[in-house]
Amino acid sequence: MKNWVIFSLLLLASHYLRSQIFTDSNLPIVVITTPVGQSIVDEPRITCHMGVIDNGPGIRNYLTDPFTNYDGDIAIEIRGSTSQQYPKKSYAIETQDALGLNLPVALLGMPMENDWILYGPYPDKTLIRNVLTFDLARKMGNYASDTRFCELVIDNNYRGVYIMMERIKIDGDRVNIEKLHTPNLWDDTLTGGYIVKVDKLTGDVGYTWTSNYNNEVVFQFHDPETDEMSSLQESYMENFINEFEAALNGPFFDDANLGYHHYIDQTSFHDFFILQELGRTVDGYRSSSFLHKDKDAFSWNAKLVAGPMWDFNLSFGNADYCDADQTTGWQYNFDQICGNFSTSIPFWWKKLQEDPVYANGLRCRWEELRQGPLHTDNINSFID
Repeated sequence: MKNWVIFSLLLLASHYLRSQIFTDSNLPIVVITTPVGQSIVDEPRITCHMGVIDNGPGIRNYLTDPFTNYDGDIAIEIRGSTSQQYPKKSYAIETQDALGLNLPVALLGMPMENDWILYGPYPDKTLIRNVLTFDLARKMGNYASDTRFCELVIDNNYRGVYIMMERIKIDGDRVNIEKLHTPNLWDDTLTGGYIVKVDKLTGDVGYTWTSNYNNEVVFQFHDPETDEMSSLQESYMENFINEFEAALNGPFFDDANLGYHHYIDQTSFHDFFILQELGRTVDGYRSSSFLHKDKDAFSWNAKLVAGPMWDFNLSFGNADYCDADQTTGWQYNFDQICGNFSTSIPFWWKKLQEDPVYANGLRCRWEELRQGPLHTDNINSFID
């Protein structure tokens, strides 16, 4: 009898949940409609209609309301690597005009662009780990993707709470570096700008190279993509990072003239390190780790800059392997703790701390940030 009562209650609960139809929210509502007979897949992108209902702060949004923020075409595909196995998919979208051309828009009040991500933070049940980390990075003075929470409905099927966010790319309101131009051997066209990343090899990755000191550290171009560059431009960036690694690994690595100082922006490396360690990000440093470099003639500091920050869904205790749930120890020692992965952490992060100037700068930066953006009260306030 007891089992029958439990079964009946479960049946009633299941019926109740199925009967609940999404109708309204205090968050903006994104509505996507696919063409008849087409589904959203990894590749190729398909053209759909997207409408965004955003009636403003403090005003309830109803699914029956007019589209107030965006009402037009998009190209869309499933995005991500490991995340594609999750039941809650993430999507890459591109806002387009009636001719299928890029249409920059200010989605949900973010700066105008045409490349966006609808991120479904499935492993992160709090939904806020990326949002929190990106907010901290911006408050520390760095670019990080802007974000907006929203509700997603696809073909009348409610998909849950999502995060509309900026895709990392070269742009005046995103990674603000010079766009790459056709190489000219008589000027410094080759010197920038580039966004590269340390990442695992999944999908169509294009031109890659491995570190001369660890073949499990793989570099990839992110923007521009490989088909937008010449072999000269690819080689330039590969050689630049190789030279940085050689200087850092050399006998005079901490020398002001012969060492690594000419190659990296130290404050950005401090900030990158602090946020990776603060989150104890299990994939930190070895996956989805971005770097960028501006063109020499267009920047007073055209060095290698660490960032933007990315992919913190498995951070802040949200992984129960490789000591990632511990609040002692260091993530940059991951290879010694958990060395059975196909990707490794660049040796830079440990080697840099052998330079007293760098280590003291890191300590001072931490103490400075703990009085501001990283003060416990400020972090708790943002979470609340």
